[in-house]
Amino acid sequence: MSAKFLTVPPFECAWREDLKFREAGRGCVAFEAFACNDVTLVFRENVGSQGYHYKRDSSPHYTIILGSHRNRRLRIEVNGKAVVDIAGVGLCCSSSFQSYWISIYDGLISIGHGKYPFQDVVFQWLDSCPNCNVQYIGLSSWDKHVKYRNVNVLSLTHTHMPLSKHVVFGDYQVEDELDAADSYNYKHMDYDKWGLKNFLESWDLSDVLFIVGEEEKPVPSHKAILAASGNFPVCSSSFVINIPTVPYPLFHALLHYIYVGWTQIPQEQLGSLRALSIQFEVMPLVKQCEETMERFKLDKTLLGTDKNVELTYPSIRPHCSTLPSLPISIHQLRQLKLTGQFSDVSIYIESYGLIARAHKIVLSLWSIPFARMFTNGMSESMSSEVTLRDVPPEAFRAMLDCLYDGQLHDNVIDSGALLLQLLLLADQFGVTFLQQECCKMLLECLSEDSVCPLLQVVSSIPSCRIIKESLQRRISMNFDYYISASTDFVLLDETTLINIIKHPDLTVTSEEKVLNAILMFGMNSKELFGWEVVDQLIVNSKSELLFDERLQLVHDLLPFVRFPLLQYSLLEKLQNSNIGQHIPVFQTLVNEAINFVKCGLAGLENEENVRFQHRRSSYKELQYICDGDDHGVLYFAGTSYGEHPWVNPLLAEQRKITITASSPHSRYTDPKVLVSRTYQGTCFAGPRLENGQNCTWWMVDLGQDHQLMCNYYTLRQDGSKAFPRFWNIQGSQEGKSWTNLWVHENDRSVCKPGQFASWPIVGPNALLPFRYFRVVLTGPTTDATNPWNFCICYLELYGYFL
Repeated sequence: MSAKFLTVPPFECAWREDLKFREAGRGCVAFEAFACNDVTLVFRENVGSQGYHYKRDSSPHYTIILGSHRNRRLRIEVNGKAVVDIAGVGLCCSSSFQSYWISIYDGLISIGHGKYPFQDVVFQWLDSCPNCNVQYIGLSSWDKHVKYRNVNVLSLTHTHMPLSKHVVFGDYQVEDELDAADSYNYKHMDYDKWGLKNFLESWDLSDVLFIVGEEEKPVPSHKAILAASGNFPVCSSSFVINIPTVPYPLFHALLHYIYVGWTQIPQEQLGSLRALSIQFEVMPLVKQCEETMERFKLDKTLLGTDKNVELTYPSIRPHCSTLPSLPISIHQLRQLKLTGQFSDVSIYIESYGLIARAHKIVLSLWSIPFARMFTNGMSESMSSEVTLRDVPPEAFRAMLDCLYDGQLHDNVIDSGALLLQLLLLADQFGVTFLQQECCKMLLECLSEDSVCPLLQVVSSIPSCRIIKESLQRRISMNFDYYISASTDFVLLDETTLINIIKHPDLTVTSEEKVLNAILMFGMNSKELFGWEVVDQLIVNSKSELLFDERLQLVHDLLPFVRFPLLQYSLLEKLQNSNIGQHIPVFQTLVNEAINFVKCGLAGLENEENVRFQHRRSSYKELQYICDGDDHGVLYFAGTSYGEHPWVNPLLAEQRKITITASSPHSRYTDPKVLVSRTYQGTCFAGPRLENGQNCTWWMVDLGQDHQLMCNYYTLRQDGSKAFPRFWNIQGSQEGKSWTNLWVHENDRSVCKPGQFASWPIVGPNALLPFRYFRVVLTGPTTDATNPWNFCICYLELYGYFL
C-alpha cells in the first residue's frame, strides 16, 4: 500500500487468492506495468507459489508475454509451447507505467492497450482447443524487475456489457400509422437479439441488389456495410450487380459472416469460400478459412464429408451482431461518415441545420426506434431528409460518432454535462449500448455534489433503473451528508424520496435527521433548517399553506421516522410542539414513541413493527469529552468494540485497526505509540517524496468493515519543540483519493512539548463516512533542523462509528 505498486523480481511470480476470474475460462485483467521487457502474465487452474515459473510448469496454463525478446515481440504460450510469436505488437514502456488489459473468453485471448478494457485491441488469438478451466492469474517476469499496479480482475459479462441484461428500452412515441403488432414486437425486442443480422438479405434499407448464380436469385444488401467489410463492386450510381458464376449458398455464407459474425459451410466448400473472400477482399474470413484448412491438413481425423465447418469472427462477444463483434472496419465506416459516400439520409436539427449525412443501416443496427422510423412507411422512410426537434446538436453529433465507432470519445467522457445529454438521447432513440456506456462513465466520474442532480434526471428514464438504484443507495448510506450539504434533495420526485427513506441501508446518526428531511421536502425548501423552524412557521400559518400539495406526502412519510429511537427529552419537546397540533399523524407517532419508551418493552405487534427496531446500519456515537479521554474510536478498537478491557489495539491478537507513517518503521517511528496512551519523548513520522514534494503523515485504517463520520480529533505533541503550524486532517474511502475534513493554516494551538490539543470538525464533510484518516503536514514545523518531521505521540478520533 505504501509503495503503490508491486515489484516482481526476475524469475519469480506473484500470486494472490483474489486475483482470479469469477467464472473459469472467462474474465479480463486490467493493469499498469513498468518494465524494460517481458511483462508476463500466467493463467492457471490453481494458484502457484512465489518460486513458481512458467518455464517449469507442466500443468495446463496460458502464458502471455508483452515485450518478449528484449521488448521486440508479443508471445503467447500454451502449456509451455509457443503458439504466437509476433513482432512489434504489445510492447513495454520503460519510462512510465503503461496500461494494458488481457481477456480470455473460452480460448479467445484478446490483448489491448489503454485504461478502458475491451477498447484499443492490439491482438487476438483463438485457441482451437481452449482451456476453459484457467482462473488464477500470476504476475511474473523474466530477467528484469517488473512493476505492476492498479491490477483489477473484471468479469466479462459485467464490464463489456455491464447492464445489458437489466436495461430495457425507453418509451418511444410512435405515429398512428405504425402497426400495433409491429410496435409490440419492437418494444419487446431483446437487445441481445437485435443488430445487423436483422437486415441480412432484407429489402429493408437495401441500396444494392445482387443477382446470384445461374438461378439468378435476388439478394438485397447495403453498400455502406459492404464497403466497410471488403472491396465489393459497388458504386453510388449502380443498384444491380450480376455475379452469375457464384452459387447462392456460397454467397449467402459470405454475407452471413459479415452481417452476423459467423457462418457455416460444408468442408468441401472451404476452398471456394476462401476464393470468394479473396475476390471481395474480406480478409478476416480469408484468414479463418486458411487456418481451418491448415488444421484439416495436420489432423486428418477432422475430415468428414457430412460435417459443416463453423467460422466465427474473433470478438469479445461471439455471435453478437453489433459493430465491435463484426468483421467491419471501423476506420472505413468513419471515412464513409466523413465523406458522405453511400449516405441515404441527411439529418437536420430544427434551428440548427444540417448535422450529418448518415447511413440508415448504421443507425438502425444500433437503434430499434431508428429502424422503425426508416422502415414503417412513415414520411421518414420515404424521404432522404429527417428533421429532429428539441435535440442538442453537440450531443447528437457525439451519439453519431459513437454509432459509427462503437465507443465513446474522450471529449465526451471528460464532459459531465455532455455525457448526461448523451444519456438522454440514447434513451430517446433506444441506443442501449450507449446508455450502458454513459451510465458507466457517469458513475465513474461521480462527485458528491452531482449525485442528487443526476438522480433527478435518471429517475424518469426506465432504462436507467440500475444507475437509479445505485444512486438511491448511495444517498441512503450517506443520508446525513446529502440532507445537510444542500437542498438538492428536495427537487427529487416523491417516489424517489420514498425509496430512499424506505431503503434497508438507510444510515443516519439520528432519526431527527429523517424528520428534518421530510419537513424540508414537504415545504420544497430552498434553505436548510430543522423541525424547530417549521414549529415556529406553523404557528402563524396552516399546514395546508405551509406544505401545499405535498402535505399528503408528509403524512405518508412521517411513519417512516423511527420516533422510538429518539432521546426521551427530544420526544417531550416534539410532543409539546406546534407541529403536532396541526398534523395529527405527527402527534400520534410521537405519543406512541413516548409510551413505548416509558413501558420499556413493546407488545407483539410492536416487535414486528420496524418503527420500534434499530436500523440495520446504525452508528454508535463516540463523543469527545476531554483531551485523553476513553471515548474515542481508537480506544474503542482496543476493547474489541466493547467486548473486553482495553489493550493496545496494535498489539491485540486480532488487530482491529492499522496505523502507518510516511516514513519506514523505526525506533522513533512506531505506530503503536500513537494508541499506547502513554507519553513518548520522541515519536515522529519523517517526510517522503510524493509528486516531487515533501509529504509527511500518520494514517489510520479502521478496517474494511468499519467507517467513521469524524467530528472531533485530538493530537498530543511529543517531547520535542517541532510544533506543527500547517496541516490537514483528511478522510478517504480507499486510501488513495483524500477529502480535507479540516485545514489548519498557521495554527499555533500546539506550543508546549507533551501538550494535548483538540479540534472540532464542522461542515458537510463531517457527515461523510470514511474508512481511512490521516493527519498530513502541508508546511514546515517550527523546528529548523528537521522541519518536515511530524512529531506526535497520541492520536484519537471521535464521531459516529459504523
